[in-house]
Order: sequence, then structure tokens, then C-alpha cells
Amino acid sequence: MDSDLDLISAKAMLEWVEELGISEAISEKPINRFNTKADENAKITVPRSIERLPTLNAYVPMEEAAILSAKAENLQDLKTAIEEFPHCNLKQGARNAVFSAGSPSAKIMIIGEAPGRDEDYHGVPFVGRAGQLLDKMLLSIGLNRNESDIEKSVYITNVIPWRPPENREPSSEEIDMMMPFLRRHIELVNPMAVVAMGNVSCQCLLGRRGITKLRGIWDEAFGIPVLPMLHPAYLLRNPVAKREAWFDLLSLKEMVLS
Repeated sequence: MDSDLDLISAKAMLEWVEELGISEAISEKPINRFNTKADENAKITVPRSIERLPTLNAYVPMEEAAILSAKAENLQDLKTAIEEFPHCNLKQGARNAVFSAGSPSAKIMIIGEAPGRDEDYHGVPFVGRAGQLLDKMLLSIGLNRNESDIEKSVYITNVIPWRPPENREPSSEEIDMMMPFLRRHIELVNPMAVVAMGNVSCQCLLGRRGITKLRGIWDEAFGIPVLPMLHPAYLLRNPVAKREAWFDLLSLKEMVLS
């Protein structure tokens, strides 16, 4: 068949044919392959057995996270280590790594779950509607993330520094992978108390879920008192639960600020 295709068009057509999964050239006339005779002189070759490739050791990103986080001597080192950590897929779809807000010298460290859309955009934890509610909750007991006085300030971070797609909950694999960074984060801040906001934080710090049952009951993680609390996003969906949140705030105030 004569063809007036230029080289570029021919190449594009070939690539398209390959995309369709066609791997054989087809002639203009049909061929009945059932009527073709086999070549009696054709030699049958038996392929040599394929050598077994050596099995590589399974790579565990959590191990690298533990090594990198242990090397962090300060919060800036830790922030850099997290931003350069290549193994969490959430990083690929996120705009920013959301590290922290507030004073690292504060007595209280609040740990949320993962950034949302607003947090991803600004690179700061708890700045959306849930964050605005959190600020109001803290102000009700005399705390403010922007306060320079460490007695009245708080330090805020998340279990996961990157926003999950469509605000889905982080997977257990993602939580486990980032856990060494969070543990080192707590060690460097060394707060008097930690507030675990929501199920993901409780799973990470206490190894348990069920925030509606855990909330308000003091526990401990890494030698530091931990108070599980309802996440502000939950309170926005369930305003009636704000009463329980108020009692938890009073418990926090009595424990740390008295």
C-alpha cells in the first residue's frame, strides 16, 4: 500500500497503534492461518532457564523516618527532614507541608490529625473553620496560639503534615510511616501536656480509637500526660458535643494552668 504519510505522522500513528495493543503488522488481504502449512525444517529452540534474581530486602520507609528524625537536633532540622522525606505519597498531591504554629516553649502541645484545604493552602495547621473554632475554644480558657507569653500560648501540629486527597482520613500505613517524626517532635518541644484532637491522634499516641469514649480521660504517651479531645471539625458537625468539649477544656486548664 502506497503511503503519503510524513515521518512525524507515521510515528504518531505507530504510537497510537501500540497504545491500542496491536503488535502485529496486518496486510491488506486477509490470511487464513489455519490453512498455512508448518515449516517442517523449522527448529524448535528451548529457552534456557532464567536465572533467579537475588531477592532484595524489603525497604521499610518507617525505618528511614526513624533514622532521619533521630538526627534532628532542633525543630528546624525536623521540619527540613519531613519536607525532604520522599516516601509518603501524600506529599505528591499537597501544596505545602504543614509543620506547626504557636510557641514551641508553650506548656500545651495540641496534635491534630491532618491538614485540610485551607491548611494546605496556607501551610499552617488549624486555619480553616475548625481552626477558627479551636481558637475560640482556647480563648475561653485564656490561651492563644499567637500569644508571646508562654504561659498563655499553645503549640499546634498534626500527625500528618500533608493533606490527604479529598480530606480522607490518613491510612494506617501513612500514620505508621510518619510516627517517628511525631515522636521526635514531641521530644523536642517537651510540653507539660499534650492534647490529642480526634481519633487519628489517639490512635497514634495511645494506640486506641473511639474518641467519644476516650475524650476527657487523661492518659500518657512517651511519659507526658495526654488529654483526648473531640476534634473541632467533629464539633462543627455535632454542636451538641460542645458541652463535653467545654468540660475537657476546664480539665486542661486545671491540669496545666492552675
